[in-house]
Amino acid sequence: VQLQASGGGLVQPGGSLRLSCAASGSSLRPNAMAWYRQAPGKQRELVAIIALSGRATYADSVKGRFTISRDNAKNTVYLQMNSLQPEDTAVYYCNLAQVGSSVWGQGTLVTVSS
Repeated sequence: VQLQASGGGLVQPGGSLRLSCAASGSSLRPNAMAWYRQAPGKQRELVAIIALSGRATYADSVKGRFTISRDNAKNTVYLQMNSLQPEDTAVYYCNLAQVGSSVWGQGTLVTVSS
C-alpha cells in the first residue's frame, strides 16, 4: 500500500486549506485513515481519524475548524482545514491502518503565517 498526500502550502491566519491523501496498492483492505501533524520541535500528534463507516474523531485543538472525510470509491481521505492559526503550522502526514499494517504518507507542509 502507498499513500500520496497533497494540498499543503502557505496560508494567512484565518485562511483555509484542503489536504488530500490517496491510497493505492493491491494489498489494500478495509481500513481507518487519519491525519497526523508534527510541528518543529514537537512530537507527532493525531489530528483526526475516520473509520470506514465515516465515523470521525478529532483532536480537541481542531474541533469545529477541521473536517475529515473520505471517498471509499477513490480510496482517498481529505482534511478540510478552516480558520487556520499559526499554531497549526506543521508537516501533516496521512496514515492508513488496516489489519496487519500501518502505512504513512510522505508528509505535506502547512505554514500559517502573515
